[in-house]
Amino acid sequence: MSLYARALECLARREYSRHELEKKLSCHEQLPDELKSVLDRLEQQKLLSDERAVEQILHARSRKYGSKRIRYELQMKGIADHLIEAALGEFKQTEFSSAHALWCKKFGVAPSTPEERGKQIRYLAGKGFSSEVISKVLSDAREAEN
Repeated sequence: MSLYARALECLARREYSRHELEKKLSCHEQLPDELKSVLDRLEQQKLLSDERAVEQILHARSRKYGSKRIRYELQMKGIADHLIEAALGEFKQTEFSSAHALWCKKFGVAPSTPEERGKQIRYLAGKGFSSEVISKVLSDAREAEN
């Protein structure tokens, strides 16, 4: 199977960043610079796009994770910083609602003890939400109960 066919097969399943696809297909490269020319060809044909990969990752992860976690995943996939900043700029507008929905599903009740508060903070922090978002979620929960 040619390198181009392998790349198309991968892209048929899901969106890949250029860096990700390069890592995945590097072991199948037979000639030097063959992979680079295949990836360039795919980009010219608009079959490979880092922008679409970012959109797909954001869509899949935005309900469960915060901006810190998503930023980390995008960086690991080799996405350029300017694309990450643009995508997360839009995401930060809805990040609070995602964190609040996740908090409601997991806890639903404002913490009554410092231990419970710590547990809720650690949970949301582990999901990649910033301390500002976490404190807003918990303060809104406390206000709602009063």
